[in-house]
Amino acid sequence: MNEPLVSVEGVEVHFPIKRGAVLDRTVGHVRAVDGVSLEIWPGETYGLVGESGCGKTTLGKAILRMIKTTRGRIVFDGIDLSTLRGEDLRRTRSRMQMIFQDPLSSLDPRQSVESILLEALRAHQRARGRAWTRERLRELLSAVGLPAMSLRKYPHEFSGGQCQRIGIARALAVQPDLIVADEPVSALDVSIRAQMVNLLAELQQEFGLTYLFIAHDLAVVRHIADRVGVMYLGQLVEETRADQLYATPGHPYTRALLSAVPVPDPVVEDRRERILLTGDVPSPVAPPPGCRFHTRCPWRQADGCGSVQPILHATADGHWVACHYAEQIKAGRIRGRAAPPAHPNIA
Repeated sequence: MNEPLVSVEGVEVHFPIKRGAVLDRTVGHVRAVDGVSLEIWPGETYGLVGESGCGKTTLGKAILRMIKTTRGRIVFDGIDLSTLRGEDLRRTRSRMQMIFQDPLSSLDPRQSVESILLEALRAHQRARGRAWTRERLRELLSAVGLPAMSLRKYPHEFSGGQCQRIGIARALAVQPDLIVADEPVSALDVSIRAQMVNLLAELQQEFGLTYLFIAHDLAVVRHIADRVGVMYLGQLVEETRADQLYATPGHPYTRALLSAVPVPDPVVEDRRERILLTGDVPSPVAPPPGCRFHTRCPWRQADGCGSVQPILHATADGHWVACHYAEQIKAGRIRGRAAPPAHPNIA
C-alpha cells in the first residue's frame, strides 16, 4: 500500500475542568493531547513512548473513537473516522481493536473464556453457527498458546500472563487490521514479558497485523517497534526508526529517557552518559510557554527555548525532532548543565 493505514492530523484532546454545583462552568482544560500528527503504515509496529500522563493512552483511545477529539482529524484506511455513524462506525470499528494494560480488570470475572470470546464475535456479527463458532474459539486459543479446555474456565483461574493471552485472543476474534496495545506487558512479571512480546510479533507475521504499541518501557519497545514516537506533555517531540532512535537520540527528553534504561554490560553502564532531570512534569492544565520540556532540559538556552514553541522538523540524519538546538546538542556544540527549576503550574 502507498497510503498509511492510520493518519493522525493535528489531533487535540482537551478535557474540561468543571466547577460550581449549580452553574457547572468550565474553568480550564486538561490538554491531554495537544496537536499530535503521525502516520502508521500497514504491517508495521509504531511504538509510542513517554512518561505516565503524557497522553499516550488518550491518543490511542482517540484513534479507536473511544474518546472524542477536540480538534484535528483521524483517517483510517482513507476514511475520516469523525464522519462515521451507526452501522458504518460499527463495521469500521471491527477492524480496530485494543489490548488493555491490566489483563485481570479488562476481563469480566463473571464470564467464562468462551463467553468473553463469543461476546466479541456476536458484537460484530461474526458468529456463524454453533459448530463454526466453537471451532473458531479453539483456533483463537491455539493462536495465543492456550489449550481448548480453557474455554470453560474463568479469569480468576489463570495467571496474569494467561489472562493477557485471553485479551489478545479477544482482540483477534474479529480479524482486525489495527491493534492498539496499551502497555500490554507492564503489568506482567519480567519473566513473562519477553514471551508476550514474541507472541505479538508472531501474530503480526501470521495475520498481517498493524500495531500501535504504547509503552513507557523503552527496553521493550526496542524489540518490537519499527518506528518510535516520543511524547512529552501531550505533544510528539521526536519520531524516527527504532534502531536510529536508540543509536542517536535527537531530543534531550529522549536522551534522558534512554539514559535511565539499564545496560547489562557493567563496563558500558559505567561509561555511558547519565541525565538526571530535576523538577516535576508541568501541569497539562497550564503548560509552560515555548518548548514544554525547557523547564527540565539540561541544554536549555535563553534564546528561544522559553518563548518559541519548536515544531517537529527533519534533522540531517532523518530524525523528526521538536527541538531548536537538536543538531547542536548532538554535535556537542552546546554543553548540558543542571536543569532549571520546574515551571510553577497549579493543577
